[in-house]
Amino acid sequence: MNRGRLKSIVWKEFIQMRRDRATLGMLIGIPVFQLMLFGFAIRQDVRNLPTTVFDMSRTQESRQLVQRIAATGNFVITRAEGSYADAVRAVDAGHARAAVIIPESYARDLKRGRSTAVQVLVDATDPTASQSAIGAAQMVGQQTNLTLMQARLPGLGATSQRPLVDMRVRPLYNPALKSALFIVPGIIGMILSNMLIMMTAMAVVREREHGTLEQLIVTPLTRSEIMLGKLVPYVIVGLVQITTVLLVGSLLFHVPIRGNILDIYGASLVFIVCSLGLGLFISTLAQTQAQAMQGSVFILMPNMLLAGFMFPREAMPVAARLFGLLLPLTHFLQIMRGVILKGIGLRELWPQSLTLIAFAFLFFSFSTARFQKKLG
Repeated sequence: MNRGRLKSIVWKEFIQMRRDRATLGMLIGIPVFQLMLFGFAIRQDVRNLPTTVFDMSRTQESRQLVQRIAATGNFVITRAEGSYADAVRAVDAGHARAAVIIPESYARDLKRGRSTAVQVLVDATDPTASQSAIGAAQMVGQQTNLTLMQARLPGLGATSQRPLVDMRVRPLYNPALKSALFIVPGIIGMILSNMLIMMTAMAVVREREHGTLEQLIVTPLTRSEIMLGKLVPYVIVGLVQITTVLLVGSLLFHVPIRGNILDIYGASLVFIVCSLGLGLFISTLAQTQAQAMQGSVFILMPNMLLAGFMFPREAMPVAARLFGLLLPLTHFLQIMRGVILKGIGLRELWPQSLTLIAFAFLFFSFSTARFQKKLG
């Protein structure tokens, strides 16, 4: 082996790497970005679940119970409802992840030494978050009973009397806390996002490198027509992927589809256009296929970690949750889990739907504006 020739080719590669500053920046920046995501944003301990309260008792005793629930740190009281139906509706629509229902006779039963039932409804679409909430609610019930018994009968153990506060925790939408019910709707979004963004991010760059872009440029097609022509085939592919995942998830993992199937396909169509527009926008920024691939990874990693696919968003810092709102997948997953698991429709999920439509319009507009019918 000739060391001189080897040294020359190695030095040539370093020079080429230095000239391609965009690729070099991604090679250095992406690992740092991933480290920050894993180190600061990803947490398993779920706290601060938005919680609504329907307090029919409206007494000092009921307010003390609510304060104990909030003091656990697992719940944040954000709303107060006027009826049981409003409390359930708040959890259905995602405005709250838990609801505390205190009966009218709560204080009266405690004063008379009778057992009283307090219901805690927990959104169990995310098993990790719901398990923490269920455990915290049960702990509040035990502590409340211990405090009441010690106050009424000093010197007696907590086991000598029946519990006065019967804390009944009811997991909604996923009573068995099966992880498959949480994962399968999320896989729909991840498959569409991963496949479509990466495939379309390579589209314009690949044609430029293969020399076929010149043939498109000399045609009478407008920029919008070229962009739409690249989107339509992948839209059909995305719809086929959704159908496949829904069938396999229903037959193999027994995931129920409680909502309207048309809502699923309608929201998915918008998300497909949104993902394709983002991929095309990346392709107009990249000069090589390597840059397009790295740009896709730069989007896909936050998608997987911050959108709520694997890790509960409630456990993330505020900055990570706010950044996650900039990802279309975050809103799409909320729609999918709401329609499939909760059985609600786009009427309740209109904020997420409008956000997806806005993302789709912006990404397609940006990619069309960036694409120029000229070489160089």
